[in-house]
Amino acid sequence: TTQYLEEADRLADRIVVIDHGRAIAQGTAAELKDRAGGARIEITLAEAADLSRAWEVLSRYADGPVAVEQHSRRLVAPITGGSATLVDAVHQLDSMGIAVLDVALRRPTLDEVFLKLTGHLSEPQPESEAVSR
Repeated sequence: TTQYLEEADRLADRIVVIDHGRAIAQGTAAELKDRAGGARIEITLAEAADLSRAWEVLSRYADGPVAVEQHSRRLVAPITGGSATLVDAVHQLDSMGIAVLDVALRRPTLDEVFLKLTGHLSEPQPESEAVSR
């Protein structure tokens, strides 16, 4: 049993999420992360002027809205298809002459899963914890 979701992610084979004394979800860390929205592509561009064209490209691959962070020249797109989708999107950006400084494929953390499942952050209290076995 642990309240530390990062620890549960690293050590547990199966996880039961308990909120206010009630089991609300269970599965492997990967299964719970998939239920919370799966993976996302995060791309940082060299030039802010390319944000709108890059947004158009990522929108074709995204499973939801593509977030644009103007100040950091960063785009975040929820996806399915994992690394194949990432590779295709980066190749498309490259073929359009859009310079990419950084690219990542990220899965949600268990903290993000907990927030999505419960609507609130996990708290270090007995009634809101992740139980691992």
